[in-house]
Amino acid sequence: MTATETPASATARRAGGRRRAGAGGRPPRGRRLRYALTVAAFLLPSLVPLTLYTLIPMAGSLWVSLHEWNLITPMRWVGLDNYADLLGDPGTRAAFLHTLAFIAGYLPLVYAGGLGLAMLLNRAMPGRALLRGIYFLPVITSWVVVALMWKWLLNPASGLVNWALGLVGIDGPGWWTDPAWAMPSIVLASAWKDLGFVMIILLAGLQAVPKEFHEAARVDGASAWQRFRHVTLPLLSPSTFFVVVISLINGFQVFDQVHVMTGGGPGGATQVVVEQVYTFTFQYQKAGAASALSWLLFAVVLLVTLVQVRAQRRWVTYA
Repeated sequence: MTATETPASATARRAGGRRRAGAGGRPPRGRRLRYALTVAAFLLPSLVPLTLYTLIPMAGSLWVSLHEWNLITPMRWVGLDNYADLLGDPGTRAAFLHTLAFIAGYLPLVYAGGLGLAMLLNRAMPGRALLRGIYFLPVITSWVVVALMWKWLLNPASGLVNWALGLVGIDGPGWWTDPAWAMPSIVLASAWKDLGFVMIILLAGLQAVPKEFHEAARVDGASAWQRFRHVTLPLLSPSTFFVVVISLINGFQVFDQVHVMTGGGPGGATQVVVEQVYTFTFQYQKAGAASALSWLLFAVVLLVTLVQVRAQRRWVTYA
C-alpha cells in the first residue's frame, strides 16, 4: 500500500487482481484456452498419425476380436468366445511359454553383452568412435537380412559356426533344424542385433556417472569390483531400467527372426505368440482369434510393464 492509498482502495485493488487471475490464483479461462490450443497445435503433427494409424486400428482390432471372421465373408458376432477358446488352447499356452523362454535367454545375454561393450568403449582407446559405429550397425540393419545371415551362419551342414567348432574338435549341433537348439539360435541372433542399442543407452548412462564418486571410492580403498558393484551399477540403474523395459516389450513381440529362420518350427519349438497371430490370420483365416490373441498379448505386456514401473522405486537410484 502506497503512502496516498487508503485501506479500502488497496483491498479493492487486490480483489481486482484476484478476479483477473481467476479463482484460486489460476490464469483466466481465455488464457488457459489459448494455452491448450497452442499445446494441441504443437501435438497435432504427431497426434493425427497416432490416432489414424494406432488408436483407430487398435479399436478396430478389439471389435474384430469379438467376431468370427475369415477376411472374406461378413463377420459373425461371437462375443468373448475367441478369448475363452484361446485361454483353453494348449497351443496358445505353448506359444506364451516359448515367448517367455526366448525372453529368459535374450534379456540377460543382451544386457550383459551391451554392458560389457559400454564399459569397454567408455575408456580412452584408438578408434573408439569407429568401434561404436561398427557395433551399432546391426541395430539399423533389416531384420530379414540379419535373420538370413544367421540362418546361413548356423546352417548345420555348411555354416561357419559349425565349421569353426569342427576345427577345435567339437561336433556342432543342428541349431535351427533341431527342436532343442532352435530357440537358442534365435536368441543368439536377436542378442547380436540388439547389442548396439543396449550399448549406446548404457554408455550414455556411464558417461553421466560423476567421476568424483569413483575417485572417492578409490581413495577409500575400494577395489575395481567394489566400485563397479556399489558405485557404477546403482548409478546406472535408470539406464538399466529403460533397457529392461524396452527389451522386455520387444521380447514379447519377437516375430521377424522367428518367421525367417524357423517359421515357428521345427515341430512348433519356436512358435511364439506373434508368429501364432500371423498363422491364425494368413494360414487359417481366423482374424477374430488373431485379434483376440493380440489383445491377450497386449494385456500381458501392459501388466509386466506396470509391475516394472512400480518395482523401479525400490532399486532405481537417481543421483
